[in-house]
Amino acid sequence: MGALEGRVAVITGAGRGIGREHARLFAREGAAVVVNDLGGANDGTGADAGPAQEVVDEITAAGGKAVANTGNVAKWDEAAALIDQAVSEFGGLDIVVNNAGILRDGFIAGLDEEQWDAVIAVHLKGHAAVLRHAAAYWKAQTKAGQEVAASVINTASASGTTLPNPGQANYGAAKAGIAALTLVAAQELDRYGVRVNAIAPIARTRLTLATPGMAAMFAAEVPEGEFDPFAPEHVSPLVAYLASEKCPLTGKVFAVQGGAVQELNGWSVARTVETDGPWSVELLERELG
Repeated sequence: MGALEGRVAVITGAGRGIGREHARLFAREGAAVVVNDLGGANDGTGADAGPAQEVVDEITAAGGKAVANTGNVAKWDEAAALIDQAVSEFGGLDIVVNNAGILRDGFIAGLDEEQWDAVIAVHLKGHAAVLRHAAAYWKAQTKAGQEVAASVINTASASGTTLPNPGQANYGAAKAGIAALTLVAAQELDRYGVRVNAIAPIARTRLTLATPGMAAMFAAEVPEGEFDPFAPEHVSPLVAYLASEKCPLTGKVFAVQGGAVQELNGWSVARTVETDGPWSVELLERELG
């Protein structure tokens, strides 16, 4: 019996890259999967039902359970429809993996409004919209007397946590927001039987290959049969563990790359200066300078 046997999962951005590997592993572990993917380009433009359906076809051909969804998670009503589809198709919802994302890189001095808004919408609002409707479902289940043992896994990034990347102010801000959203949601949803964690993955995908300065990191070829630390499938086992009913963890953010998993600690106090009276500019200059 798989680690996710009988559980129902919604996975966004699951038509390609890391999300595709999540969907495939979840199905092998026994979950019924709603494969969400708008099918757009790296920058979020366009739409194509093909990627989501191809993953579904692969899963069902192997004997698993999956259906496709091509909704735009950045739209509140389409995020609601995604959750409704999971419940109507498979009778419930146990897992949400928020993974969908786009890139519209640019340096701050030349960044235009559309570049900012599009990235914040897909990443941060897309996470929030799906989480909001899933949370409402689980809250209703709890109030109806149902026992809930649900899990949410959000997708942050090193760009928004440990390694801010020039040219990605929009992306980094969205990913940092996702990490914060994760911590707040973990505290809010615990009463409804929901655990919320996040990952900050590094893997070879079409988005990371398009990121300035990162393509060279992934350029080296790995001899056949040897461990490839940047292969996206190495991220998914951590997500499957966090999604399992027996996992006790909540309110955590994990960096994951190949054979390494690191628990991140977020902001911490580096030093404290104090005064017994009011601050002045001169006093702060002396204390902090």
